[in-house]
Amino acid sequence: MFLAGDIGGTKTNLAIYTYQNDLLVLLKSASFPSKGHASLAEIIRHFLAGELLPIRNACFGVAGPVQGGVVQVTNLPWVVDAAALQNELGFQQVSLLNDLEANAYGIATLQPHELLSLNPNGNPNQVGHRALIAAGTGLGEAGLMWDGVAHRPFASEGGHASFAPNDTIGDELLAFLRQERGHVSWERVLSGMGITNLYRFFRQRSGVSEPDWLAEQLRQGDLAAVVTGAGLGNTDPVCVEVVDCFTRNYGAEAGNLALKLLSLGGVYIGGGIAPKMLPKMQSAIFLDAFYHKGRMSPLLKSMPVYVILNDKTALQGAAWFAAHVG
Repeated sequence: MFLAGDIGGTKTNLAIYTYQNDLLVLLKSASFPSKGHASLAEIIRHFLAGELLPIRNACFGVAGPVQGGVVQVTNLPWVVDAAALQNELGFQQVSLLNDLEANAYGIATLQPHELLSLNPNGNPNQVGHRALIAAGTGLGEAGLMWDGVAHRPFASEGGHASFAPNDTIGDELLAFLRQERGHVSWERVLSGMGITNLYRFFRQRSGVSEPDWLAEQLRQGDLAAVVTGAGLGNTDPVCVEVVDCFTRNYGAEAGNLALKLLSLGGVYIGGGIAPKMLPKMQSAIFLDAFYHKGRMSPLLKSMPVYVILNDKTALQGAAWFAAHVG
């Protein structure tokens, strides 16, 4: 039996799996608000309270760069140390992966119905490297190197690379955010916080105040969710601009990553946001931005692109790693 975790800035998902007949079998799972706890160890103890299951190995995908078995969680005041967790919890082995690296391992556990194809021109029979990009609380990126036999996941912090707009509105957005941040990363425009930044920018740019109904919803709910809903529902023109710009940015950066990794084997879109805005992801807005790479456009048109519909992919990837590597 293996303990697996997907640790993000918003929530921490934990699960216990066993591995039978080359398949992961889920025994127990739970989700916890990350910011409501002082540490990962505290959440694990709560999750395992009263359990007598013979768990020996654990693997956690964590949002942040893992160095020497230690990671400072990007959007939490946590430092997660594999050796310390191993000693504190009495496990034989604790492994830490970057959360997108865990997500990449999880791709191998997915069933065909858990992937939605976006690129009608993509060749699913191509063999080669794969790219993974995931917008959620933050922006994660990873790769899967094809070694001639199997795909080997590796971590990246590409979401923190410099935002590079490709149109005049993007230039205005960059200038707007640069005044506040100095350095503007892709995560600042392509994540949950990115939706907030885009809304502030487009609302100010419009010169039009929020309608009362929208202002009330924003007071009572999560801004990113409210703005996305209004944009998809076409009930507020500023929110429509936000969602369209977000979709263009998603396509543009997915294309950037695809070129950098030469991901002939496919581009995979994870995270919690894409499945909630599938009509936009399936629209020409996303693909036009993905293709828009000058002389490299034909290459990008040949790459299959998929949205991952299973929100437990990173958790399954951590469990797969614990079973095979950890």
